[in-house]
Amino acid sequence: MNASPQTPVAGVPTPAWPAVFDLLATMVAVVEPGGRCVFANTAFESVVGLSRRHVLRRDWFDWFVEADLLRDTVAAVARNEFATSRLDALLKRPPPSPGEPVQVHVIVNQMERSDLALVELIEIGQQARQDREAHVRDQVQANKELIRNLAHEIKNPLGGIRGAAQLLQMEVESKGLGEYTQVIIHEADRLQALVDRLLAPHRRPHLVGDVNIHEVCERVRALIVAEFPRGLRVERDYDASLPDLRGDREQLIQAVLNIAHNAAQALAHRIAAGDARITLRTRVARQVTLGRQRHRLALELHIEDNGPGVPESIRDRIFYPLVSGREGGSGLGLTLAQTFVAQHQGAIECDSEPGRTLFKITIPLP
Repeated sequence: MNASPQTPVAGVPTPAWPAVFDLLATMVAVVEPGGRCVFANTAFESVVGLSRRHVLRRDWFDWFVEADLLRDTVAAVARNEFATSRLDALLKRPPPSPGEPVQVHVIVNQMERSDLALVELIEIGQQARQDREAHVRDQVQANKELIRNLAHEIKNPLGGIRGAAQLLQMEVESKGLGEYTQVIIHEADRLQALVDRLLAPHRRPHLVGDVNIHEVCERVRALIVAEFPRGLRVERDYDASLPDLRGDREQLIQAVLNIAHNAAQALAHRIAAGDARITLRTRVARQVTLGRQRHRLALELHIEDNGPGVPESIRDRIFYPLVSGREGGSGLGLTLAQTFVAQHQGAIECDSEPGRTLFKITIPLP
């Protein structure tokens, strides 16, 4: 469990760390010039991916790349050389998913106690991320309308083509011509199956109930292991404290399965070598903004693989319908996954490079 913001620290009175800090979207810490952190709010926990207890155990300046300037600034403010000071810094992300450091704008302020400084960290990319999420939401809606309209436009003449081919097959006597009509019927059926897949998420009602995300992950894991029994390890890294979420269990299974199955197919060479790996990781995120709405708690589900990465040429378009980086792929798996997650007021992000691809699903918790 995380340390409470009301827990007294080193003799400091309880009211010194108001719970309102945990409601802020920005990261807040109370720091001694020597590097001891006596308080960090939930936004700081969420960004570094560790509990407050772990944050308080280490030198606070170790969280930053080239922290000398920041250390000097905190010391100067604590000595009353400045009432406040601002600078930019890079905040590290710890394992298991370090990724790139987070660019932050740092505001250092004085406190009543001269041996402490109040530090606020604002992600420089926060607004850009919100704009990107808004663009993704618009894209999901546009994709849904495009798919639905296109599928209906194809579906109507397709039935006529198939019916005409069947009638023609009954009339022709030549075996060769009969084979041609079979080709027409077969291809019409294939297109019909594709249309049905496009329309499936819009036809099926959204069945909401309590969902345990780890049951979803275990179902997906069992399916992947059954299809790829050798050369592929599907690892678990679960946070057992996660509460159930409200959602459609089958839709969530399909969304996670689509991503994991794509990963397994991309790992073909590593499976042959026997060192392919997919990791299913769950975490709690706090004070998360999704769709310009603030949520106190959210689920983060990471689906990570050690494959070749998403081709750079399609990296910005992987959620578009009919875009696939694999020969013979339909290009629908990630589109449907995004649609299902969006129906849960959530979001999907992808971070990919050779040797590591990470899909992160974020869904608000009740």
